[in-house]
Amino acid sequence: MKDSKNPIRFIHSLQAVAEPFLAFLRWEASSGVILLGCAILALIVANSPLAGTYEHILHLPIAIGAGEYTVTMGLLHWINDGLMAVFFFVIGLEIKREFLYGELRTASAMLLPVGAALGGMIVPALLYAAINVGLPTFGGWGIPMATDIAFALGIMTIAARQAPLGLVVFLTALAIVDDLGAIVVIALFYNSDLVFSALLVGLLAIAAAFLFGRLRVRFVPLYIVLGLIAWYAFLQAGIHPTIAGVLLGLSIPAAAKPEASLLHKLEHALEPWSAYGIMPIFALANAGVAISFATFDASSPIFLGILAGLCLGKPLGIFGATFLLCRAFKLPLPGSATKSQLAATGMLGGIGFTMSIFIASLAFTESAQLDLAKISILCASVLSGILGTAFFKLQSLGKTEAAPAKN
Repeated sequence: MKDSKNPIRFIHSLQAVAEPFLAFLRWEASSGVILLGCAILALIVANSPLAGTYEHILHLPIAIGAGEYTVTMGLLHWINDGLMAVFFFVIGLEIKREFLYGELRTASAMLLPVGAALGGMIVPALLYAAINVGLPTFGGWGIPMATDIAFALGIMTIAARQAPLGLVVFLTALAIVDDLGAIVVIALFYNSDLVFSALLVGLLAIAAAFLFGRLRVRFVPLYIVLGLIAWYAFLQAGIHPTIAGVLLGLSIPAAAKPEASLLHKLEHALEPWSAYGIMPIFALANAGVAISFATFDASSPIFLGILAGLCLGKPLGIFGATFLLCRAFKLPLPGSATKSQLAATGMLGGIGFTMSIFIASLAFTESAQLDLAKISILCASVLSGILGTAFFKLQSLGKTEAAPAKN
C-alpha cells in the first residue's frame, strides 16, 4: 500500500476511515441513555392519569399530501411508518459504510460478525417458534431476532470500560448485520397482500436512485424525491414503507475516500437526528404500555418466547457461532477477548428494544397481544442488560483479585 511508506499520510488515511465509525459509536452509545429515559417516561405517562391524553395524542389523524395523493394516518402510524423511514435510511447508510470502509469490507473481516449475527438471529427465532408452535402467536418469531445498537453500546461503554476495543467493534458490526437481517425478515414476512402495480412504481424509483448513485450524482433533492415516490408506492403496495428508506440509503454514492463521499456527509448529518430525535420519539410513542395483572401474563407463550429468545437465544447464538468459527478457522476471539467477555457481549446482544418493538407492531394487530409483547421486550432487554453488565463486572473483579499486591 502506497500510503504505508509515508507514515503521516498512512495515519491520516486510518483516521479518515475510523472517523465515521468513532462518530457513530459516540452517537449510538450516548443516545442509549436518552432512549432509556424516554422509554421510562412513556411507561410513567401510560400508567398515570395522563394515560387517556397520551393515547388520544398518539391516535390524532394527520393528513399530508395533496389531492388524491393525500395520506391520512394517526400520529403513531406517522412515527412508525414515516419518521422511522428516515431511521431506516440512516441504517442503510450505515450498512453500506460498513461494507465499503468498515469491519465488513473484506470476507475475512465479515466472517465473525456475520456468523455471530446469524447465530444471534436464528437461535432466538427457533426458541420463540418452539414455544409458540401451533398457536396464533407464532407470527411473533421475528421479535427476538434484533439487537438494539444504542442500548447495547451504551451499556458496554458505561459498564464495560475494560472491554477490548475490538470487542466493541465486533458488537457494532454484529448489530449492523443484525439490523440488515431484521430488515430482510420484515420485507419477506411482515407485509400484507401485495399490489404489484404500486410495487413496480416503487421499485422503479429505487432503481433510478441506484442508477444515479452509480453515476455519482450528488444532487440530494433528487434522492429525496425518488425516496418519497418509493415510500408512497410501497405504502400503497402493502410493503412496509420503511423498506424504501433502507434501499434509498444503499443507493447513495460513495467514494474511494470516505470523507469525500455523499454517503459520509449524509450519515454525519443525519445520525445525530436519528440517535437523539427519531429513536427517542419512537420510544415515547411505543413504550407507553399500561401495566396491570390483566395485561401481564408470565405464563403467556408470547412472554416466554420473547424472554427465551432474547435472554437465552441471543447469547447462545452469538457466543456459539463465534466460538465455533474461531475454532474452525483457528482465529482469536474478537479483540482477543476472554470467553467470559464474549459471553457477556452475547448477553448485551439480547437487548432488543427498538427493532423488536417495531417488529412486534407488525406481528400483532390485537392491542392486548401487542402490549404484552412490548412488556416482554422491556423485561427481557432489562434482564439482558443486567446479566451482561454483571458478567463484565465479575470479569473485572476477577482480574483485580488476580493482580499481585504491591508492597
